Amino acid sequence: MATSADPAWTKFVYGGVSCMAAACVTNPIDVVKTRLQLQGELSKRNPSEPLRYRGFIQGGLQVVRDEGIMGLYKGLFPSILREASYSTLRMGGYDVIKEMLGGYDARSTPLWVKITAGATSGAVGAAICSPTDLVKVRMQAQGVPGKASAYNYPSTISAFGIIYNREGVRGLYKGVVPTTQRAAILTATQLASYDHIKQAVLAAGVLGTDGPLIHFAASTCAGFIAAATTSPVDVVKTRVMNQPLGPAGVGLLYANSWDCVLKTIRSEGFMGLYKGFIPNWLRIGPHTIVTFLVYEQLRRMAGLKPI
Repeated sequence: MATSADPAWTKFVYGGVSCMAAACVTNPIDVVKTRLQLQGELSKRNPSEPLRYRGFIQGGLQVVRDEGIMGLYKGLFPSILREASYSTLRMGGYDVIKEMLGGYDARSTPLWVKITAGATSGAVGAAICSPTDLVKVRMQAQGVPGKASAYNYPSTISAFGIIYNREGVRGLYKGVVPTTQRAAILTATQLASYDHIKQAVLAAGVLGTDGPLIHFAASTCAGFIAAATTSPVDVVKTRVMNQPLGPAGVGLLYANSWDCVLKTIRSEGFMGLYKGFIPNWLRIGPHTIVTFLVYEQLRRMAGLKPI
């Protein structure tokens, strides 16, 4: 891992840029994932009522039929804005915090140090930048034919203003708890597993020296691990953020994230927490691969040590 001699700001900038590139690639998958997670919310499945989105591929085609190809790019700008803020902090902070815990040598740094660094940087980034995630979720959810949307924002910038005027600062941070929980779990599993798997592969010598092939293999594994651990929290985060509000600005469906978990299980069964798992995996997988391929190349071009 990079030593303290490497400029800290470059790790933050390159981390944010790599995640922004990944967001551009995976936004269509993110839209389909969000629609699947919200479909049939708090309702038991009625076999006589056909689902609008029946899986990842059909769901994507349905969005295109209903809303055009640009329907798959709803929420792209807030998604990029989110990566530019939240991911800049979590990616750059991972190195900084890991070094604070003594993790200078990638080959000998224990796994717990990597997990702690990832969880801390992810939680800090999400807690600060939660409003960008809120806007992204709401904009990706709006526009489903035949379903009244709780929110309808004409643009990303106006969305921030409308939320602030109607719901106040607290409204901008609605869902911050499940968002922070998800980010801590995601970064702890994604960055730590990539870091650890990559070092294990290098030590085994099965894929040659440090390069794109090893980056691809390690990021593929890290993407699956991250998807498996974060899917339930991601469902809760999406639902809490997208729920309609009463006159007092209080959510009409869920009192908090734990209430959302219990209601989802009671109404939809335990697997309701894994709605949208396939598109979530198909999003986090490519997102993780693109992120680390770009991040490692940017670090190499800048003369920084690889992860």
